[in-house]
Amino acid sequence: MSISNYTELKDAAAGWLARDDLTSRIPDFVALAEAKFNRILFHPRMEMRTTLTVNTLAADPEFLDLPTDFQTVRYVRLPDETGRPRLQFLTQTQIDDYRYSRDNVAGTPAAFSIVGDQIELAPTPNEDMDVELLYRANIPALESNATNWLLTAAPDLYLYATLLEASPYIQNDERLSVWGSAVSLVIDQLTKLAERQSFDSGPTTISLPGVTP
Repeated sequence: MSISNYTELKDAAAGWLARDDLTSRIPDFVALAEAKFNRILFHPRMEMRTTLTVNTLAADPEFLDLPTDFQTVRYVRLPDETGRPRLQFLTQTQIDDYRYSRDNVAGTPAAFSIVGDQIELAPTPNEDMDVELLYRANIPALESNATNWLLTAAPDLYLYATLLEASPYIQNDERLSVWGSAVSLVIDQLTKLAERQSFDSGPTTISLPGVTP
């Protein structure tokens, strides 16, 4: 059976479970599996780049809303400034001290912090500007997308993880270790593949002491 979209995944899970009374529950098992993916999976396809725009007419122009699928930040930089400088990450205490040391004078941002679902820039921008954000994003949920990159890359992971989440519900405890091991194996394979993609993307240069290339 092909598993290339949400409908096919649900049908496959129902078939593997050999239960025709779980139609309304399988979407819950898929959602629980995706929640786990977002906590444990690290893959280059989870990295997203977006541009946030500062509006100095806003009440608090130093605060910008993060993308709704935001998890963690990789870098923040100013794409229109010479050299495209990256901003330094500071904790909330550090960014407060930074503002105080500058008498909270507005200027070109040099640092940032994460506050809830917003990014805080310091100093407060003194002009409208773009801010480029590279971040780790949640995997697009199949409930609102017919498919996504992970289902295309690893339909077996989605299936095994869905079956794993179903096992406690149907009190099939003897299958927990089977599906759990299968999920761990595919996660490990995806992680190793991602590492190879990173290291094999270009030539490696080794510098030896005293040797000029």
